[in-house]
Amino acid sequence: MPLKTNVTVLTKTNVAAVLLDAFQANPAVKALVLQPGATDEFYFFNRGRTVLTNSVPSLLDALVALTNQTAIRLTHLPPFLLLHTHEDPATPMVQVQDEAVARKLREKKFAPHFYSNDKDWNYVQPILRKHFSSKLTGYPIFLPPVKSMDSWHFFRHAITAWDLNGMEALEAISLANKTVVRIEKRRVVFEGDTRAGGGSPAK
Repeated sequence: MPLKTNVTVLTKTNVAAVLLDAFQANPAVKALVLQPGATDEFYFFNRGRTVLTNSVPSLLDALVALTNQTAIRLTHLPPFLLLHTHEDPATPMVQVQDEAVARKLREKKFAPHFYSNDKDWNYVQPILRKHFSSKLTGYPIFLPPVKSMDSWHFFRHAITAWDLNGMEALEAISLANKTVVRIEKRRVVFEGDTRAGGGSPAK
């Protein structure tokens, strides 16, 4: 997968766009997720600067360079590819309290291509509602609602995904914004994830 821009250095001004724009639909991996620990290396700690040495670098070259030059790690968690640090949960946490709703989500397709670069919950929640809430009943309701204080501590989403089903979409989004998801009879609730990060501390 070639990079779509001629770039030699990944910085906080370009890293998310460079990686997300290069990721293409493929049979092996459905989504590329930059988890909060990975984006914090660039945006918050300002220590993610990465030099690309190949004359025509690919997405793979960029991912390898990131793992060699920063504390960021790469994990294949089928069907996702995760960029993360030891501060990020290693797996999504989706608590199913109503199996009928969960089954419908597994059977229903999400957007053919979902892309979010530094977007907040107010951007993502309406997309979930559009694809999964019944036009007749309005259920399930996706909480918290937009412009709610309950979402202020959700991390901003850096993710690109192709052909996810509903359950995969919830898992990918929870990994991107560091939340726990609870599936109830008429509600799908996202809440802040207070788990310790997954994996061993980066060397």
